[in-house]
Amino acid sequence: MANSPTGDSMVQRVVRVLESFDSGRVSQTASEIARRSQLPTSTAHRIVGELVETGLLERDESGAVRIGLRLWELTTRGSRALGLRQLAMPFMAEVQAVVREHTQLAVLEEHEVLFIERLSARNAGANVTRIAGRLPLHASSSGLVLLAFAPPELQEAVLSGPLRAVSQETITDPRRLRSKLAEVRRLGFASAPGFIEQVSSGIAVPVRDGSGTVIAALSVVLPRERAGDQEAVLVLKRAASRITEAIAATDFLSR
Repeated sequence: MANSPTGDSMVQRVVRVLESFDSGRVSQTASEIARRSQLPTSTAHRIVGELVETGLLERDESGAVRIGLRLWELTTRGSRALGLRQLAMPFMAEVQAVVREHTQLAVLEEHEVLFIERLSARNAGANVTRIAGRLPLHASSSGLVLLAFAPPELQEAVLSGPLRAVSQETITDPRRLRSKLAEVRRLGFASAPGFIEQVSSGIAVPVRDGSGTVIAALSVVLPRERAGDQEAVLVLKRAASRITEAIAATDFLSR
């Protein structure tokens, strides 16, 4: 791939274009994409045109573009995240039937939590997470679980880096976070009351593959007054165990 004057390859420039879209900006003009991706306008227009031709982006009636169905189709073919989501969904539905709020499945993606599925009741409380949305590892119950069972080098990288406060109760002190991670490993679940929003509390448990390695976090987001809901902890642990059994039975992770 040819490099740009700034040293970016064509693939890197395409990724920057695609990363300019998010849940709050689903449709953009090529000029807006150029500004957000910090690419020259001519480069952004050319890449957008090529992506539209291949179906990875689609134009709407106004001439702006959005993520195309072709991109969704390609990214879900053989995706391990999709396979995990499909295995977990029946057990997530069982959790959701008990908690009647939000039930979520998340995986570790570099130094962040990536949410790959969410079930929500019609009148469920506040929740900022979205499917394909991300959160810092230290700032959510799912992140705490994934970080607690992550390789030591990743833990140290997070502990030594800046710990951004998402709310007043997010842990930003490395010593407190290290203690919290030890608690998660000891108890087998993470509780994060007010870590994201003051009115909500997250509870998460690890999901393991057949070898015992933690590969995901299963969580619920409840109203703050239900922060100590032991029934939610039990139903989450039971569901996570059954997901692990399903993973071991299908061995889809090794395909």
